[in-house]
Amino acid sequence: MTLKSQIDAFEVEKKANLSNDILDLMDITTDKLIAAQLSQHALKVGDTLPAFILPNSDGTLVSSHALLEKGPLVLSFYRGGWCPYCNLELRALNAISAEFAAHNAQLVAVSPQLPDNSLSTQNENELAYTVLSDVENTLAKACGLVFTLDERLVPVYHQLGLDIPKANGDNSYELPLPATYVIDQNGVIQFAFAKEDYTLRAEPEDVLTLVKGLMK
Repeated sequence: MTLKSQIDAFEVEKKANLSNDILDLMDITTDKLIAAQLSQHALKVGDTLPAFILPNSDGTLVSSHALLEKGPLVLSFYRGGWCPYCNLELRALNAISAEFAAHNAQLVAVSPQLPDNSLSTQNENELAYTVLSDVENTLAKACGLVFTLDERLVPVYHQLGLDIPKANGDNSYELPLPATYVIDQNGVIQFAFAKEDYTLRAEPEDVLTLVKGLMK
């Protein structure tokens, strides 16, 4: 089953469980992000990934230099473990993580969550790959991905039990656009996917195909 088909199924479930007022507000705020064209500021194919050193879910520091020494890097920015779309994507990547590893690709997920919350996300989704904490969105900002959650959504998220300040350890409500990058061993981006609409995600099998092409 493709990631898109899983997201489509969740969309049906969401529309059955949420009020029209909430659904309309989610659509309005997403349309506002799309109109702002935030993704135009994100890193693109041909750009160089900024070097980084971030803690993994155990608190161990991981550097982009060390990752790229091993092979190409597949970097997936997700909003947080509270986001059902992100969890679908994380699990879809995990389902073929062994194939990425077979081509020496380093599969890494990044969010602004605190390390303890990243560990929870990793354990709950049974992820076999690295999960990093980009606290305060330092790397995401360098990649041009950060936006502030529309204040109209804050009470809605609280109503749904989504506590972003607790997850991230701050009250900024800053989040990254969901994005996927494939970076070659020279640090150059070979694939870039970043969308303002958080329901749209790169298809893991397509990303894997590109990685295979890099290794030929």
